[in-house]
Amino acid sequence: MKVGLTQRVDFKKDISEYRDALDQRWIIFLESIGMTPILIPNRLKNIEEWLGFMQCQAYVLTGGNDLNGLENSTNVSLDRDKTELAILEYAQKSNSPVLGVCRGLQFMNIYFDGRLERISGHVARSHVIRTRFDKSGKFKSRLVNSYHNWGISKENLALELTPWAYDEQNNIEAAIHEKINWLGIMWHPEREDKFDNFDLDLILRLFNKELV
Repeated sequence: MKVGLTQRVDFKKDISEYRDALDQRWIIFLESIGMTPILIPNRLKNIEEWLGFMQCQAYVLTGGNDLNGLENSTNVSLDRDKTELAILEYAQKSNSPVLGVCRGLQFMNIYFDGRLERISGHVARSHVIRTRFDKSGKFKSRLVNSYHNWGISKENLALELTPWAYDEQNNIEAAIHEKINWLGIMWHPEREDKFDNFDLDLILRLFNKELV
């Protein structure tokens, strides 16, 4: 299965150069579950045509970069926002699974008219979340990493998304669209020294359309 991955945009000031970038651990993570990673550039002239040509069966909106238009946002990229908007529109029309990680969940929430708010204490630290990723509806605790300054409260979650995990302050840590196989999570499964079997199984089920 081919999986398209979005990339962050970094600016190298000393040579005035914008660069697409992706953590190499994403490649290792996806190959470990039998996926073929396809990197998606941010300056394509016709992103819809490129997506149609590449025919990925699933997509990952990766982390990095604030979303444009947020108060006091930094390190934004209009090119990336444009690319990811086109991907979500294409994936919705083609019924393709999408995984949103950190910024990816934030972007999904905005896409469905939800909102974000700045939060503190969630950068480069681990914390406990409560999750429910089965039909029982029972919540279970687990420890996850955290690298975000923007969060989603229960009140700000888009109506089309269903919460599947909360942090200790009841911010949304995971949400799913139960009709089109889209899942967003706030932690980074690719950044673990040893990939968590929970994450590997979760994402494999999503891509195979077995999660909902």
